[in-house]
Amino acid sequence: MSLADKVLAVNDDLPIRTNQPVHSGKVRSVYWLTEDDSARLIKERGYDVAADTPLAIMVISDRISAFDAIWHGEGGMNGVPGKGAALNAISNHWFKCFSENGLADSHILEIPHPFVWIVQKAKPVKIEAIARQYITGSMWRAYAKGEREFCGIRLPDGLEKDQKLDELLITPSTKGILKGIPDVPEADDVNVTRQNIEDNYQAFAFRSKDDIDLYEKLLKEGFDLISDELAKLDQMFVDTKFEFGYVTDKDGNEKLIYMDEVGTPDSSRIWDGSAFRDNGKVVENSKEGFRQFLLNHFEDPDILLNKDRMDERQTLARDNDLPTEALMNLSKTYTGIAEKITGKKIQLSDNPKAEITQILKDEFKLVD
Repeated sequence: MSLADKVLAVNDDLPIRTNQPVHSGKVRSVYWLTEDDSARLIKERGYDVAADTPLAIMVISDRISAFDAIWHGEGGMNGVPGKGAALNAISNHWFKCFSENGLADSHILEIPHPFVWIVQKAKPVKIEAIARQYITGSMWRAYAKGEREFCGIRLPDGLEKDQKLDELLITPSTKGILKGIPDVPEADDVNVTRQNIEDNYQAFAFRSKDDIDLYEKLLKEGFDLISDELAKLDQMFVDTKFEFGYVTDKDGNEKLIYMDEVGTPDSSRIWDGSAFRDNGKVVENSKEGFRQFLLNHFEDPDILLNKDRMDERQTLARDNDLPTEALMNLSKTYTGIAEKITGKKIQLSDNPKAEITQILKDEFKLVD
């Protein structure tokens, strides 16, 4: 079996019993279970959720997304070997740490396979909760052009690229296109201020203004925990994105929880501590290294950075087979940081679809 055959690129065609269309995102596919199967699993597995909560099977893939496009490599390599298992392993590790340290819960109810989560339906807050400890990336590019205000936060003059900030900055952006909010453009992923959120908290799907303080508290707690643990491994937690949503437990209590993934190379920048400390060199242990490769690989990097050239970008991704070496280097980045964080080897499955199907059939009775 070739390495390309071990990559799980298509994850929306599993025979999981559902009566709704499978939602396939950039990396994960979501199979919403039937009402009967959701109720049965809640009862059989003892999940701490309301009896009528919809459940879903969330299956990760090895697809690689960057600059809002899906990329592929030579020889039919339609993803990055080990990427999916590495991402799930890292998130699972951090969510376990969150639970052990009394932080908020997550949407994950059970992990039947390294590629699979059983999740409860949550009502998402319409904010990409971004926290930054260093000035780099898009913030640095804007700062270098003279911008000094970000999400209502004023930065001083004289900062240098990759410098550590005096405090953790919370720089939220919109999740999805929100309409009718004063001073907030009707576009996905645009920066917003805390005042924007306070003045329009219901439009951002917060239950109350107090929950704005709560989401910031959970964001900081999660960031600090991951940052402290990574520091023990001589890794720097540079910036990250969290997502939040509301769920109801079996006693009828609504609560704000963590959603999606946390502290992964897809959602965060992670730098090697010794390289940065010894010579100021940034060694990426995250997808940012792949993004930099793409910017250097193509003659016109503006296609990747300019949202007005999205059609050209999609064509670029569709028509170009990336070098196998680039995808294998990224595989080493993902599996390497996952093994460092979890202390466990990331195993490549020979046939993940068959494994997932068998487990969901035998243990969960979700395959006919």
